[in-house]
Amino acid sequence: MAEKMETRPLSELFTELSQETRTLIKQEMDLVRVELSEKISHIVKDVAALGLGGVLLYSGFLTLIAAIVLGLAVFMPLWLAALLVSILIMVVGFVLVQKGRKDLVNMEMKPKKSTETFKETAKWAKTELKSGRATRT
Repeated sequence: MAEKMETRPLSELFTELSQETRTLIKQEMDLVRVELSEKISHIVKDVAALGLGGVLLYSGFLTLIAAIVLGLAVFMPLWLAALLVSILIMVVGFVLVQKGRKDLVNMEMKPKKSTETFKETAKWAKTELKSGRATRT
């Protein structure tokens, strides 16, 4: 086998190496494609489960609201019970929206810790350069 390798021209060896490299890369890409398609399949199933779960939760919430309205209708007219429950839900929703809006407006977007760390690193590097320690190590 060693004699066969020695008698083959270098150009032939490079050509064979090139072909085998292409084959290896193609096989690796096929493996990546298969793995990604499996992962995408799992993701699609999980997203579908999340979507269906969300729809069922929302349906349950609407049914609960209807039950509250019907329960209150025992003590007052149906239209008044529905009106009171609607107003209550709208007030809670409005308060939540305002809180979220206020929190977003007041949120500091600058990454505070990263900025401080960067400043400390720059200060350290400047000190090291001035003292000449950075060039000696």
